[in-house]
Amino acid sequence: MRADNSQHIVDAARRRSEYTRAKAVQALRTLDLAVEPVTFETVAKRAAVSRSWLYAQPDLREEIERLRAAHRRDPGSPVPARQRTSDASLLRRLEAANTRIRRLTEENQQLREQLARALGEQRAATTRTSPQRAAGKPVDGHVTPHRQRQPPRPHGRADRAEE
Repeated sequence: MRADNSQHIVDAARRRSEYTRAKAVQALRTLDLAVEPVTFETVAKRAAVSRSWLYAQPDLREEIERLRAAHRRDPGSPVPARQRTSDASLLRRLEAANTRIRRLTEENQQLREQLARALGEQRAATTRTSPQRAAGKPVDGHVTPHRQRQPPRPHGRADRAEE
């Protein structure tokens, strides 16, 4: 009859579980002390465990969620205080942006007016050089698109629905 070695397997599984838990706890402490974001993903990567294992451990899950919430409430700006943007600086940037928007709006309006004049001049030049085209007569077998006759509309129910 064979000897019962199951106790050795149980002991090895317990040690492996304790070691894995210790790695996860150490990863949590390291991330928290380094003021790095504490998420299930970062803890799992740092501890070399799966995220699903972390979710399955109620105490570790609770600690990760607590630390994650604490870091959200107090993000602790990584930018030194003297390098942070002041209110006056933000106001100057806003004023500069508004000035630029006004200038671009005016420029846009001027360009629209120039385009309208150029198109009007082009149309007038085309009308002067081609009286046949202005009258809607075919020139070289082509009729100008803006003067083409439209086919008659049917007098059905669909036509009445549009009115």
